[in-house]
Parts: sequence; structure tokens; C-alpha cells
Amino acid sequence: MPVGNITRGTTNANRLRRIDRWISTWPALRSTSDPLVVDLGYGASAATTTELASRLAKVRPDVELLGLEIDPERVTIAREELAKWRADGLVSEVVASSITFARGGFEVPVAGTRKPVIIRAFNVLRQYEESEVHDAWELMISRLQPGGVLVEGTCDEIGRISSWIAITEAGPQTLSIALKLDAIELPSIVAERLPKSLIHHNVPGERIHDFLSALDKFWLTHAALSSFGATQRWIATAQSMKDAGWPITGGKTRWRLGEITVAYDAVRAD
Repeated sequence: MPVGNITRGTTNANRLRRIDRWISTWPALRSTSDPLVVDLGYGASAATTTELASRLAKVRPDVELLGLEIDPERVTIAREELAKWRADGLVSEVVASSITFARGGFEVPVAGTRKPVIIRAFNVLRQYEESEVHDAWELMISRLQPGGVLVEGTCDEIGRISSWIAITEAGPQTLSIALKLDAIELPSIVAERLPKSLIHHNVPGERIHDFLSALDKFWLTHAALSSFGATQRWIATAQSMKDAGWPITGGKTRWRLGEITVAYDAVRAD
């Protein structure tokens, strides 16, 4: 039997575009001899799985997508949707043929001895208890191929506010935040969309609270740069975070996209 619970399954087209863009840069995706990617808990529509396949195909044309859902009705719906979009020409033959939908949960059932290079589990664990997160992580990462990654996180309904953790066989590595910069007053708005392992720890004395407080501080410090656009303000904010000693990875290429990534140890819950 699949491991996990049936969750709400709500989703929207283009909701996960920020996450997909980040996933497409994962080194092992480009180097692996078996580019299998799993979209775990895709919800009540085939949309976000199909979008992920289309985006990853641009950097890895032979990518294969396996969409997994515990609810068998959602599997049926996704298969029917994909077939219709394919027939209507809304999804290319190449992309459509790279996608499979099946029933499954955190055990990540894959045929034969294959293992995915990436597992995306978005807006899934936020509906679980925090005490259940670690075991779910452990089960999923045990299914990854060497160099693979579990991308686990959450976002708002239209994808303007997103955060996710990159987890490898060595454990959680980074926390990333991606925002539509011209639609926010403070970066800490992401607090309501943090992954389950962090969302209840945004309180004084916890590392994630310190991180978001510092992000807000530097965002306000660089308010004068708003006249040059929110992107320039964000780049300055990210650079100030790095200069202040936060272990920020990446650089302006990612910051221009409204992203910032920090080592997970700097924000992990006590």
C-alpha cells in the first residue's frame, strides 16, 4: 500500500514555475545516465507535472516524469487530462510520451531497479504533522540515485511566494526562498509558506526567525533602490545578507530571479 495520506490536492497551472526553474539547474539532472524525475503528490490535475516535464526537457531532452498520487481517482484524472491535451496539441508528443502517472506515496514506487535523480514533493508535507516530516524525508531520499535530491517545500496558490529545502542522502542542504518582488512589502511574508520543518519555528530565539528578521532589515535598508526596481533592491539585500555572515549560496544570477538560498544548518529548528 502507498505510504502517506490523501491530502487536499488543490493546485493551479504555473504555480510551481519558480521551483521548476531551480530544479532544472541541479547538476545530477544533466549528468545522470537515467534522468528519471518524480513529481510526488501532484494533486488534482496533471498540470504541474506536465509543466515540469516541459521545462526540464529544455535542459535534458530525454527526461522522464513519473507523477505519483495516493488517490487512484487523481491518477485516472491525470491520465485523461494528459491524453486530451496531447490530442488537442496543447502538449507536444515528445513531452507527453515522457510522462507517466501512477499510484504511490513516500515509498516512491519505481519499476525495476531504477531510482529517480529528483523527487519533487510540493505542498504535501505541509498537511502533515511536523513529527512526521523526518521519516517521510528519510523514506524518499532512500529512493534517490547517487547525486539525487529531494525538493520539498510549499508555495502560495499562484506561485508568487515559495520556499523549499534541498535534501540529499547527507540530509537537508539548503533552504531557498523565491518571491515576486514587486508584490511584497517584506520578504518575511514567506513565513506563512515555509516548509513544515520550519513553519512553526518562526519565533524569537529560533534560527529561521533570525534569518527572516535580517532579510527584512536589509530589504528596508535598501528601500532607496526601489527607484531602480525591486530586483536591484533584492540584489543589494542578498549581498548584505552574505556580507553579514549568512551562508548564502549562489549569486546575482539567482538573486535577479527573486531567489535567495542559505545553508540549511543556519536556519534549522533547535
